[in-house]
Amino acid sequence: MSEFIPGQRWISDGEAELGLGTILKCDFRTVMVLFNAREETRTYSVRQAPLTRVAFSSGDRVESDLGERLRVVDTKEIDGLLTYICQPDGESTASAALIELPEARLNDKMQFHQARDRLLTGQVDRNDWFNLRYRSLQHIQRLQRHAAHGFCGPRIDLVSHQLAIADEVSSRHRPRVLLADEVGLGKTIEAGLILHRLLLNERISRVLVLVPASLCHQWLVELLRRFDLAFTLLDEHQSEALERDANPFESSQWVIASQQWLFANPRRQREAEEAGWDLLIVDEAHHLDASDEESGYACVERLAGGDCGLLLLTATPEQMGIERHFERLRLLDPERYHDLERFRAEEQGFARLADQLERLGEALDTDGTIDAALVSELATTVGDDQDARAQLDTLVTAAAGDARDTAHRALRQLLLDRHGIGRVMFHNSRREIEGFPERRLSVSMLEPPMPYRRVLRRLERDEEYLDTLMVEHELAYPDALIYPELTYTALAGEEADPWWRLDPRVEWLRQWVKTHPGQKALVICHSNETARDLATALQVLSGQHVPVFHEGTSLVERDRAAADFADAEDGSPLLICSEIGSEGRNFQFCHHLVLFDLPPHPDLLEQRIGRLDRIGQRFPIELHVACFEGAPDGALMHWYRDGVEAFGAPNGLGGELFEAFNQELDEALLDADKLDGLVERTAERRRERLAERAAGRYRLLAKSIAERGRVEELKRAIIELDEDAKLPSYLEQAFDVFGVETSDLGDGLLHLVAGPHMLDGLPGLAKGEEGFTATLSRAQALSRDDVQRLSWEHPLVREMLGRALEGTLGNTALALLKHPAIPGGRLMAEMVFVTHTPAPRRYQAGRFLPPTTVRVLLDDQGQNLTDKVSFGGLAKNLRKVKRTMARDLIKQCLPQLRDLLERAEVEAERTLPTLIEDGQQRLAAGLDREIARLRALAGRNPAVRDEEIDALVAERGTLSAAINDTRLRLDAVRVIVTVGAED
Repeated sequence: MSEFIPGQRWISDGEAELGLGTILKCDFRTVMVLFNAREETRTYSVRQAPLTRVAFSSGDRVESDLGERLRVVDTKEIDGLLTYICQPDGESTASAALIELPEARLNDKMQFHQARDRLLTGQVDRNDWFNLRYRSLQHIQRLQRHAAHGFCGPRIDLVSHQLAIADEVSSRHRPRVLLADEVGLGKTIEAGLILHRLLLNERISRVLVLVPASLCHQWLVELLRRFDLAFTLLDEHQSEALERDANPFESSQWVIASQQWLFANPRRQREAEEAGWDLLIVDEAHHLDASDEESGYACVERLAGGDCGLLLLTATPEQMGIERHFERLRLLDPERYHDLERFRAEEQGFARLADQLERLGEALDTDGTIDAALVSELATTVGDDQDARAQLDTLVTAAAGDARDTAHRALRQLLLDRHGIGRVMFHNSRREIEGFPERRLSVSMLEPPMPYRRVLRRLERDEEYLDTLMVEHELAYPDALIYPELTYTALAGEEADPWWRLDPRVEWLRQWVKTHPGQKALVICHSNETARDLATALQVLSGQHVPVFHEGTSLVERDRAAADFADAEDGSPLLICSEIGSEGRNFQFCHHLVLFDLPPHPDLLEQRIGRLDRIGQRFPIELHVACFEGAPDGALMHWYRDGVEAFGAPNGLGGELFEAFNQELDEALLDADKLDGLVERTAERRRERLAERAAGRYRLLAKSIAERGRVEELKRAIIELDEDAKLPSYLEQAFDVFGVETSDLGDGLLHLVAGPHMLDGLPGLAKGEEGFTATLSRAQALSRDDVQRLSWEHPLVREMLGRALEGTLGNTALALLKHPAIPGGRLMAEMVFVTHTPAPRRYQAGRFLPPTTVRVLLDDQGQNLTDKVSFGGLAKNLRKVKRTMARDLIKQCLPQLRDLLERAEVEAERTLPTLIEDGQQRLAAGLDREIARLRALAGRNPAVRDEEIDALVAERGTLSAAINDTRLRLDAVRVIVTVGAED
């Protein structure tokens, strides 16, 4: 006789999301089930129906068709149908009226996600899924407490000053700072590190990045390649497509937009403001001008209002004068920076303090004797600050002893904290940082080809000829002067030979390749047309295929070109790039840079050189430039080399000097006499500005950064996670569970591809696509842009960790245990509980009490075996069971399992007070010290805002209450049945 009776409630084993099903009818062959929640009817074979009977017992929680939440007290069965005797959930047994609930009135939409419900209704998963779930819980618990959390994932070198700044800024409540490192020191990386950590710690979710139009693509690639952050690049075309449905700025959580586009469009500004942001990043912030409506100052001020974080980036914070510098500081903290004259007065003491600290350090590094006059000067600087006076007295006493270093650091930190701007502005220069290569310039002056000489002679005779070139031949200024191939092509027409057959720079480049065998060179041109033509020329004239890299090529094509160039044995000796085609790429394995032409602005020139000249470059940078004798490009090279000194170490003054002298430069490109005077005046202005910038403020800021934080400890912590042996073990297990197939390519490289049964939604892997190549090595990933680096923070790894916990994957299992010391027929239950701390995500309670696993292993007599049998030791001795058999075993053991689940809750609860106490201690150690420091600092440093302290105190109170409210929930359960040796 069939066990199915119309009116009974069953669930689908393979499609639990269908909800509760009702048996409509059955015969000796088939059974028909209505899943009313989805309005679907299914017919199954009686013999093989993938269905499980839903039968609740005393203590279980159910929901009626009216949405009432009830707790089962008793059950009765009439003609195969169940009626549940219930009372409202949460009310005491004595006071609550009993309610009879026929099983037909159970809510059709009831879902069985919780481990207890799924187990008792016979839904079990594979053992390897259960194992992965438990391991994922343990790893998340460990990683959230780790000092390197948020910093181990980015594809960067571990550079001390970048990590120090990122660590300091990302620990603040809604940071608002000015990142003002010199060119080449990595402001973009610092901003990316801050952003990455804040996102991973869930302190922010919505981010807007505003950059100059020419840098949009660079930022997009940098954030994707280095930080695995896929931003949306929003422009007018895309906005028009999106606005039909909603505000285009709400289409993505992470948006990059052009400053020129947004600042010129009031309508888009309103939409951006309405969207709301947690963090605003503004590059090239020195262009913001409160007196100029078109500069975007007012727009940034509105966007960054309220509780929004703000990162302003500029290598030239005072390029436009102290007034504009003060305006940017006012954007960061309008209450602190409201009086320009007061700010000027504070600035006067910075140089004096920097000198005093330098002299103090020199004295302690020699004989340890501090000159009485220096002590008197320091006492005057300290003034009535009693804490500082006490530290100074301690240092003078300890100067000749072993404790002098500790006393010196304490005094320096205290004095540097007095430097108010150091809280909102971070500046490093190459003078304080090691690791940059030498730059070597080689200039080849070539004879201009005849067609270009004719143009130059006519330009000398006819001042209006330049206008003719620009109007009649559609050439822009200064392109018509400094890019000869444009002039060739415009004058010769389409029927003439291509420009590269006439241009001696092409032959010069061919000869360079011949005379530098085994060397690689990055070749940069001003446009993608020139880059393509040059590659064609080398193909035709030398039979040499050279990869091309420009803004018109896709990311995949760029990856292939970069990989071809990087190949040490068979790769091309050259890679030809357009002006922006190489942005966001790492070519540090190469140290030759060929400047096929010169850009019209010194900042673009520095950007080109910066592709190779970066921290970590092991060889001197060899710069090769070819110019035409007596031509505008030769004049421009002269101004760059001898006036701006643009080919030497970057000084960050190129843009400022260009603003000051660009009109004179225009006139001097064709006038040698004017050029010499211009170069001399430019060099003089450069020397003056460098002397001014070497004064107190920047020296003091650099020292302040050097004194901060725990950067060496942080670097060790990052390396510890880089070399974590648990990661490859976890990946092997997770790839197997999720259905990711891997191929070992050798040399530490793996190729990942979606397997035929891969679970959907894994980042970077889609069925039918080619997948990607990955490595665990930071060094290897840094040398290969086409290789992804797998870390605990890679999106794929984070997705697998999250998916292993957030759904039902592996939260129930059943296994057999065969062991000679254990008789058959015994029952054990392995329960995994997890702490839940009810705090808002932005407070990141996991820093102090992350989701913590409590494992309880009970046998059928109720004995606690947790301490006697480890998880790993048990797991490796378990045998899998077919799902149908597992469901049958669970049905047979339901009363015992209910009892074991209740006993396990009691056992787990005993650990909770200790976990809460540990969490409170970590909270006190983490926040109480910082609150005390800020309160003391606020008394002498007006840059420390009351709002910052209040926010931290409120966060402390919220977290403390949340930790006290921490509860345990059952996350996963595994039933273990022992079998005898003969089974």
